[in-house]
Amino acid sequence: MAVLPFRPIPFFANKNRAFWRLQAAGWGGAMLLRAMSNLANGLALSYLVIVLIATITGFSITLILSVVYRQLINRRPIVTWGVTALVLAAAVALYAFVDAWVNGLYYGDGGTGLAQRVIGLFYIDLTLLGAWTALYYMVNFFLQIEEQNDQLIQLESQATQAQLAMLRYQLNPHFLFNTLNSISTLVLLKQTEPANAMLSRLSSFLRYTLVNEPAGRVTVAQEVETLKLYLEIERMRFEERLRTSFRIDPVTETGLLPSLLLQPLVENAIKYAVGPQETGAEITIATQLVGQNLRITVSDTGPGLQSNAASNRFVGVTFDGGEPVSTGVGLANIRDRLAQAYGENHRFETMEPPEGGFAVLIELPFERRETPAVPSAPKRPALAG
Repeated sequence: MAVLPFRPIPFFANKNRAFWRLQAAGWGGAMLLRAMSNLANGLALSYLVIVLIATITGFSITLILSVVYRQLINRRPIVTWGVTALVLAAAVALYAFVDAWVNGLYYGDGGTGLAQRVIGLFYIDLTLLGAWTALYYMVNFFLQIEEQNDQLIQLESQATQAQLAMLRYQLNPHFLFNTLNSISTLVLLKQTEPANAMLSRLSSFLRYTLVNEPAGRVTVAQEVETLKLYLEIERMRFEERLRTSFRIDPVTETGLLPSLLLQPLVENAIKYAVGPQETGAEITIATQLVGQNLRITVSDTGPGLQSNAASNRFVGVTFDGGEPVSTGVGLANIRDRLAQAYGENHRFETMEPPEGGFAVLIELPFERRETPAVPSAPKRPALAG
């Protein structure tokens, strides 16, 4: 299919230009129609001068009407339509008077008075100006509705962006508290190098979360790099209890997904799989291309759905000193983000694999970046031994 060498411009993109085009086309068509009708009825060519004068008169009167109607269109309906009827009647009377006077000059008296000619031409001029008035209001009401729809779409888009920002910025305060507490402990133990490296990782991770747009998307490679940065911070707390495995298909590394989509899933696995078990657990992050979809799986070897706290994974609730505390990063958060970003064009499932543990499966349309990339995840500072 051939591509047009130009981009079409909407007709009403410039309202002033569109008005003059419609005005010229409308009155030009009316003049042509009247001229052909008069010639068909055997009138002389000289009568075309009368048609031209009538067209110029109608064109001029409608310019005045457009100024008046512009002031009336946003008033209360009773004012708009009441004043419009009065103004239209006056305009038709003026138009008919001018037409009758010009016809009188052309034909002479001929036994027909000016009043009779005005009455005879009144219905023709009423039809023309009445149709023009109706079209004027129809076009302008249509444009107002279109503007309101555009504003509504813009407001909905802004609301969606705000909701995505809210969901993306729900960082777990316990993660920040525990990380800072670990840094404080390292400082008290005078282990300055590990404390400095951990603080650098935390700073880099937080900077990355704030730099990227809440509704922005990153490649799988960038998301994995950021996830490794987060995991190395958590590994300082859990040490060998936290084991990770990445199975990233190279084909999927350029695929796009919402930024920081996987971090809450891994945090959820750490909270409910690694934390409760003395031996810890292994968390596996895998990506693969399935048809036209990007499939992402985050699984762990924890207690799965058999534990008493299993239901808390879905709503983002943990327990601190025996009291339930909302973390804001439950699976419901991820589900909401996917629904906002992809509508129904995605898949989100939780399951308990046959070998035990817990897994989250996500499928998204596989897309590659066409616009400039967002900032990559920062380099991970090396931790001292």
